[in-house]
Parts: sequence; C-alpha cells; structure tokens
Amino acid sequence: MAKPNLYELPVADGSAKKWCGGNLGGDNETCVVTTAIPGTDGYVVTDSKPEGAGHRLCMTTDELDSFAIEWASSRGLAL
Repeated sequence: MAKPNLYELPVADGSAKKWCGGNLGGDNETCVVTTAIPGTDGYVVTDSKPEGAGHRLCMTTDELDSFAIEWASSRGLAL
C-alpha cells in the first residue's frame, strides 16, 4: 500500500504544540509548531513568525525523531 502524501492531508484541530525558545522577538515569535496529521504517523512543522506563515514541512514520526536526535547530537546536547 502506498504511503499517503502528508502535504495533501488536513491537520488535527487542537493538536498543535508550540516549542519556544530564545524569545528574542516576544513569546510567540521564536516558536516551532508541530501539529498531528490525523490517521497517519505524520506531523506538520511550521514557524510561528509572520514571515513563516503558510509554509509547512510534513514529516513522519520516524523522520521527525531522526531529525531531533541528529540535531541534538550535532549540537553536543544530551537526550
């Protein structure tokens, strides 16, 4: 069975989670937002800044986990 195109699917209302840090531009200006895609193991990743509005990156849970682990490792951060 073919995997669904995550970019064609709607996101789950109310499942958005903001991951904020830095706060250089205010409480909501430095956040990455993840939102579940119902019926899949996928997430939409968006930017909370106005300049990022309308742009999204869709990833499966495995892809997002791999990114997070590799990012932390490359920065010398412990998980």
